[in-house]
Amino acid sequence: MAAATSNGATMATSNGQLSRTSFQDLPKSNVFTSTLPPDQQYPTPLSSHDTPRDNLGPRMVKGALYTYVRPEHSDSPELLGVSKAALKDIGLRDGEETSEDFKSVVAGNKIFWDKDSKEGIYPWAQCYGGWQFGSWAGQLGDGRAISLFESTNPATKVRYEIQLKGAGITPYSRFADGKAVLRSSIREYVVSEALNGLRIPTTRALALTLLPNTKVRRERLEPGAIVARFAQSWLRIGTYDILRARGDRNLIRQLSDYLAENVYPSWESLPSALSSSSAGIKAGHEAPSGVPKSTIQGGTGAEENRYTRLYRAIARRNAKTVAAWQAYAFTNGVLNTDNTSLLGLSLDFGPFAFLDNFDPSYTPNHDDHMLRYSYKNQPSVIWWNLVRLGESMGELIGAGDKVDDETFIEKGVTQDFAPELIKRAETIIQAVGEEYKAVFMAEYTSLMRARLGLKSEQENDFDELFSELLDTMEALELDFNHFFRRLTNLPITDLLANEESRRKAAKTFLHSEGIPQTAGVGEEEGLQRLGKWLQRWAERVAVDWGNDLDGDLDRRKGMKNVNPKFVPRSWILDETIKRVEKGGEREVLGRVMRMAERPFEDHWADETDRDARAEEERWCGDVPREGRGMQCSCSS
Repeated sequence: MAAATSNGATMATSNGQLSRTSFQDLPKSNVFTSTLPPDQQYPTPLSSHDTPRDNLGPRMVKGALYTYVRPEHSDSPELLGVSKAALKDIGLRDGEETSEDFKSVVAGNKIFWDKDSKEGIYPWAQCYGGWQFGSWAGQLGDGRAISLFESTNPATKVRYEIQLKGAGITPYSRFADGKAVLRSSIREYVVSEALNGLRIPTTRALALTLLPNTKVRRERLEPGAIVARFAQSWLRIGTYDILRARGDRNLIRQLSDYLAENVYPSWESLPSALSSSSAGIKAGHEAPSGVPKSTIQGGTGAEENRYTRLYRAIARRNAKTVAAWQAYAFTNGVLNTDNTSLLGLSLDFGPFAFLDNFDPSYTPNHDDHMLRYSYKNQPSVIWWNLVRLGESMGELIGAGDKVDDETFIEKGVTQDFAPELIKRAETIIQAVGEEYKAVFMAEYTSLMRARLGLKSEQENDFDELFSELLDTMEALELDFNHFFRRLTNLPITDLLANEESRRKAAKTFLHSEGIPQTAGVGEEEGLQRLGKWLQRWAERVAVDWGNDLDGDLDRRKGMKNVNPKFVPRSWILDETIKRVEKGGEREVLGRVMRMAERPFEDHWADETDRDARAEEERWCGDVPREGRGMQCSCSS
């Protein structure tokens, strides 16, 4: 049995497992607010708590990274859903979601701070800025998100920041109301856990709460809601942006130190340095697989200090995440710098979507007329954002081995030193750009190879398999994720047999109506093209697995573990929203979430529940014509 310690943490059981705990007993901290500077108008929890809630509204906040602010009280909240996977990862026990304590916390009606004793953790909202659609937007910040506390999973020791989205107005709400509508909340609740289920780095969703007595005006008057969400960090490139815009060089340094020491594992965990002498930081890491050593050891031609290593770590994490987006055809829709994580997490979900038919120019954002945030542009726009970060960190990365000189720390860049510093910073940013591309390509090709069931790396894979497949998908308007799942189930012996077998197999990838007329390709021509690709793929698979039955079964099993049967497409989310909001249904949300959390399974409902099984197959089947390529607004 597990025994609880005096502070609520749990002890190991006899079999080495750690039990999970309640919200009340979950170990909590406030490293963020105890390390970084607060809003000086409300420098303590008590000063904020003693201020009428209505007085904590929008204004400029300078010289600070957050403001103490409590959630607004929620009237008659209804808990609509809880992620079982999130409960486990945070360290909360099964059944905790049924407690009144849990429901009060995720609705914003309970905080873990006591006014009389002044003990506990007081909630806060972050200050940041951002470049939105390529233009500087000034101060932004958590306009409708409030962090409650940091929690540490007793078993994994992973620390998360628990946050409520839609919890009320803050100093960063600008002209908005601090609320979130049920429609957008359902979308974020589901996609956060869906991305996690696909093993894509992401912020997470714990719970969804309906506020039936709160009406919020967006395109129409809609019911309000709160998403209880969590992440190892909510810091973003926009956090640096606002400091650079205000010339707050000391805070940029302080933020960087906090990031490396409290969000990343440590300075020593960062990628290897150009020189181990820089700032006393040891190198100790080899060049990662797929990344040319020239981009790491000597590639910049400049002294690399620990802040450069931090910048490279941020770029590398984002490269891997955007590679996963591309491999699974996820499109964020609004990749402003305030939506780009310093930890490389998928962040802040508005008009997102998974591609239906493969269309590189698709954007789910109906306001993105220039296609800035289209699927094909995601890798380049994330790098654009990282260049903005490089500019914000430019003084630190450009200082080289002088970064810790007392004169530099106190007075900044001298006129004589400026040209050298600028040249070094520019050189480093350029080199990190090459590393970003290399890491992206290594991760993307690794994921695509796994999705195609390949074990080895062949020089011609990218051109003959990856590129040709994507071109074929686009030309024939084929569904991206359906293609890989259906490919999983094809025996290569059939594909190697003869042309007629390949033609028959090719039909499994078409829509129910065949090749859409908009493709401008006849069905026979399309089937021949698909058949040729399938033959090439089957021959390539045979190189890795052989063409015997046992090898092919192993290949199919491996592909099934990386090619989802279910992704929460826009039409499914729209249907779910209507059924919950208009139809008063509740169970449907749980069924969608169960599928999102475990996307690689064949079935989710009990085999005796025929209606649920039929619903699952419909959601995993052909996308209705009117549901393909849907778009929505930034308020979605």
